[in-house]
Amino acid sequence: MTTTETHSISLTVNGRTVDDTVEPRLSLADFLRKRLSLVGTHLGCEQGACGACTILVDGQSARSCLMLAVQADGSTVETVEGLANGAELHPLQEAFRQTQGLQCGYCTPGMLMRSLELIRDNPTINAEQAREGVASNLCRCTGYQYIVEAVVEAAANQAGTQPSQDRG
Repeated sequence: MTTTETHSISLTVNGRTVDDTVEPRLSLADFLRKRLSLVGTHLGCEQGACGACTILVDGQSARSCLMLAVQADGSTVETVEGLANGAELHPLQEAFRQTQGLQCGYCTPGMLMRSLELIRDNPTINAEQAREGVASNLCRCTGYQYIVEAVVEAAANQAGTQPSQDRG
């Protein structure tokens, strides 16, 4: 007879406490998608290279395909589903929409979460800093310029200033 080892975990996901029992090898991405139905966390390469699965864990960006659900025990996790307030888009989502910072949309959730971290860490981010910051996430459609513009615009809107015209 074989028994499957499980672990109890408790974490906060998008402001909601989640208690569950998981197998030790369940990735955080699969936990979010399959157990919590938070399918905005996209799986691309499943090797941590593309960034489509980027979420925030305790305020820091993390590749959820490389992190196990048990490693998130006791953590606060933010996913793209936690950005909007009902039908009202988060200012960063609105900036992506306004600047056309998305096309196919597959990289967008991870790009949004990485960008959120960038803006939180540097509220006066410029285009060069934004371009360097989002370079860890792959986008095959946009060429990054509109994404960079969205990040700078969202930061400026949050700070109540005009976005820098530096196109980095």
